[in-house]
Parts: sequence; structure tokens; C-alpha cells
Amino acid sequence: MRATMLRLRCNRSRCAIFILLSTLLLGSMAVVKSSDSGSADSNDTAKEKPTEFPEQNWGQYYDPSNIFCGKYDCYKILSFDYQTWGRTPPTKKQLTQSYRSLSRTWHPDKNSDKGAKERFVKISQAYKILTNSKLRREYDHFRERPDEYFYKYGSSVYIPAPKSDTIVVVTLLLLLGCAFTWYAQKNRWQQIADRVVKDAVEGLKAGEGASRESLEVRDKAEEMLKGKKEEESKSNGVGGKKKGMKLTKKEMRDKENEELRPIIVDLVNEIQDFGFGAGFHQPTWRDILVVKMVKWPYPVIMGLLWEVKYYARRITKSEMNDNEREVLTKRAVGNVAWQASSDKDKESMLTQELWVTANLEEWIESHKMGQLSTGQQKRYNRWMKKEGKKAGKSD
Repeated sequence: MRATMLRLRCNRSRCAIFILLSTLLLGSMAVVKSSDSGSADSNDTAKEKPTEFPEQNWGQYYDPSNIFCGKYDCYKILSFDYQTWGRTPPTKKQLTQSYRSLSRTWHPDKNSDKGAKERFVKISQAYKILTNSKLRREYDHFRERPDEYFYKYGSSVYIPAPKSDTIVVVTLLLLLGCAFTWYAQKNRWQQIADRVVKDAVEGLKAGEGASRESLEVRDKAEEMLKGKKEEESKSNGVGGKKKGMKLTKKEMRDKENEELRPIIVDLVNEIQDFGFGAGFHQPTWRDILVVKMVKWPYPVIMGLLWEVKYYARRITKSEMNDNEREVLTKRAVGNVAWQASSDKDKESMLTQELWVTANLEEWIESHKMGQLSTGQQKRYNRWMKKEGKKAGKSD
């Protein structure tokens, strides 16, 4: 009986221990399951809720032309506050650390959010501005000075112009310069040609201001017109002449001038150089800009050497040679007048020492008298006598 009781007691204790162990095991399993479910719920929540970028905390800055970071504050984009750091602004190392941290979050390769690329561009721009000492000083300076910013950059959006090829630009400029010099030379020649045509058509004489070229062209045109009329009369015969109204001398002269005009224009267009000097010739390849640029140093250097030699001879009180007299005379009367003069006139000018002001004024007066007709010279002399008498009375 006693043995039976002991067996029952052992069985009861074993059952109690078994029940206790079972309870502990079931409790631990429930705890693990609840923790797993809690972590899973938190992971799902994290996936469902995307990370928010605090653009509302980027601050503001007056930058309408987008020179720096646009309407945002470059410092706050990198998580720094300009108003709170005092005398210890963020160093380049701190800026780099903040930039790398934000780049790991917002780089387009690591973040698929819709605005990640634009935000990363802003972060990179802020880092570029603040790590450049010159741009950073300018950025800090304009923070409280919007009026200076407006004066320098304005308020419109700045769009940089595309870069141009330097070689292409220089080539185009040279081509334009060559075209300009060619047409400028053509215009110089055309001005003289128009004057020669006008004088030749009007039939001006030497004493009336006509040039040698206009007289020669007029004579040649009259011969050609006369020969043309003779050929027409021969082809038409004596009976081919028609009677018309009689014309006055002035009308006949005007008619003849109009008939001579096309012949004179053709003859003048055949003249390549009027012989006045100073470049009054039809344009050639020597007149384009590139050729002139190549030839330009030579006359400049030779002119400087001549000046040095001339003043050196004056210092040593040497007599003036023929070359010096010719150069000074040519400068005094002008290249056009020198080239248009005959050899005899040139010799006369050299002996008059026209580089002296008084001699030059006298020569100009006599030159003007030579261009006047006989009647005009007489009237001019009478006028000079009257002026001389008036001056004598006033004295």
C-alpha cells in the first residue's frame, strides 16, 4: 500500500513539472511570435511611408538669376544655419561630410523618389558654391545686399551663350574686314570717277577746274562720237537725213553732252588708276585687309627710321638733302597734289621750300589763281587791290 502511494506521488510531481515546462515553452513561443509580428509590422510601415525631404527648411535667398542656389539658402541645403554658428562658420571638411551624407540619401542611383534627382542637383550646387572661396565670399556679401546683387546680375534669368570656335570667329572677322577694305577702295575710286564724268560731260576747261583726265576723256569721247556719226551718215546716205526743228546753241550743246555721256562713262570705267596718288585706283587683291596687314609694318618701320635720321641730321646741323626736301614738300602740299603735278612743277615746289608756313600759304594762293579763268583772275586782282587800300586806310 505504501509503495502504491509513493508511485502516485511521483506521478503527480512529474505531471506538475511537465505542465510547468509546457506552460513556459508555450509562453516563450508566444513572445517570439509577437516580437516577430511587431518587427514585421514596423518594416511594413517603414516601406509604406517614404522619407520626407525637408525642403521647407532650406530657407530663402535673393537669387532671381540663379547664380548661386536659386531661391534656397546654400547653407541650409547642407544642414547649416548662417544665423547660429557665430564666429565659427563650417569648414570645408564639415561641408564635405554633410554633402557626402546627403548624397548617400539623395543620389539618383540610390534613391528612386521622383524628386531625388532635382534635390541632388541642388545639394551639389550648394557644395560647389560653398567650397569655392571666391564664390562663398561673394555669396555671403550679397546675403544682406540685394541692391548690389541686382546691380551686378540683374533680375532676369541668365542663360550663358554657347562657346564659339575661336578660329571660325577670327576667320569670319578677317573676311568681313577684307570685304570692307575692298568696297572702301571701290568707293574712293568711284568718287573720283564720278567727278571726272561730271567735268567731262559738262565740258569744263582747264581754267574752270577740269582735271587732265576729264579733258583727255572729253576729247576722246568727241572723236568717237564724231566717227560714229560719220559712219551713220555713210550708211544712211545723203537722202537719209531728216529735217527737223532748229535748235539753239544751248540745246545743241545739251544734246551733244547727253550723247557723249554713255561714251564718257565707258571710258572712265576703263581707267584703272587716275594717277592722283593716295590710292585712287580700282580695287585689287592688294587692297584687301590681310595683304595690308602683312605690308603695314614695312612703311611704319621705314618712316620711323627716316624720322630718326632726319632729326639726327638736324642736331648735327647738316644741310638738307634732296630726299628730305622732297618728303617735306610732299607732306606740305599733300600726296594728291604732288602726284598730279608735272616734273617741272615739282622742281618749282622743291625750290620754294613749301614746308615753311608762309611759303606754303603763298603757293596755295598762286595755285588757286592758276585754276581761275582770265576774267576771274582780273576780278580777283581788283578785289585784292580794294582790300589792300581799305587795309592801308585803316592803318
